[in-house]
Amino acid sequence: MLRKFALSLLTVAALALPAQAQTAWPPKNVRIIAPFGPGSTPDIVARMIAEQLGKQYPNSTFIVENKAGAGGNTGTDTVAKATPDGSTIGVSIGGPLAINTLLFSSLPYDPKKDIAAVTQLITQPSVLAVSNDLGVNSVKDLVALMKANPGKYNFSSIGNGSLSHLAMEAVAIKSGTKLVHIPYKSSPEAVLAVIRNDAQMACLPAIAVMSQAKEGKVKALAVSTAERSPYIPDLPTLKESGIDVDADAWMGLIAPGGTPKPIVDAINKDVVAIIKMPEVKDKLALQLMAPVGSTPEQFRARIDGEIDRWGPVIKAADVKVN
Repeated sequence: MLRKFALSLLTVAALALPAQAQTAWPPKNVRIIAPFGPGSTPDIVARMIAEQLGKQYPNSTFIVENKAGAGGNTGTDTVAKATPDGSTIGVSIGGPLAINTLLFSSLPYDPKKDIAAVTQLITQPSVLAVSNDLGVNSVKDLVALMKANPGKYNFSSIGNGSLSHLAMEAVAIKSGTKLVHIPYKSSPEAVLAVIRNDAQMACLPAIAVMSQAKEGKVKALAVSTAERSPYIPDLPTLKESGIDVDADAWMGLIAPGGTPKPIVDAINKDVVAIIKMPEVKDKLALQLMAPVGSTPEQFRARIDGEIDRWGPVIKAADVKVN
């Protein structure tokens, strides 16, 4: 009897090994996919996380891989198609996780089924900036000028269908006027267009705008987030300024769909702790980004909310990518 009991225990232990291995994190090698090029904000955040995970788990290697293209879809698709065992995770943004489902005729992945939401990493305000040549000092002044001259003024963005594009379309819709969209390839190019008055306004990431505003090259009027930024507290929100627009350039951590919940929860616990570390918060502050650290469920709700938020704007402005 004792021999049979011992053998049964060994059998149970052997059956348990795959499950234990399945939930162990991190594995020896972990890829962190950044869906934009080196130096982009997702790349910067991914490298902060990789650095701290490497310190926490010295027996594992954490490598950031840049997979740029298609507005973040390429890198996000790389995560979606990876083995769901914790060996591949990624940083992504609202476009490829939500908004692009409304803009593209098809995507190579289904953000609901093929992506596991891990945590919202950061929130990053965009800033509504205008050319000095406009001679306006507030959102109220700007709206009055746009209403008096519908279709006369241009705005720059970092690409068709980008948050910077949709935010300005929302501003135009909410203020009851018309603007002309001029897309550029990057934030620096879009800001330069406003400096040169090739475009009279833009709603761009704060990090791209504020240095130019401090030098007096453009005028910053408002932040796009629901609340004022702790890093630029003197700038009112668009809502405070009478325009009911909330455009938060958030960033989140994702894993392949089908990743076991214990692994997702383990990654969430580690990464949320990392982005709230004082030294990491200080580095994020240099980019005018504030840490969030949500549960997987909260992050999924945030992703779904983006579709509800931007669907009407995309329809009203007839925004199409392909």
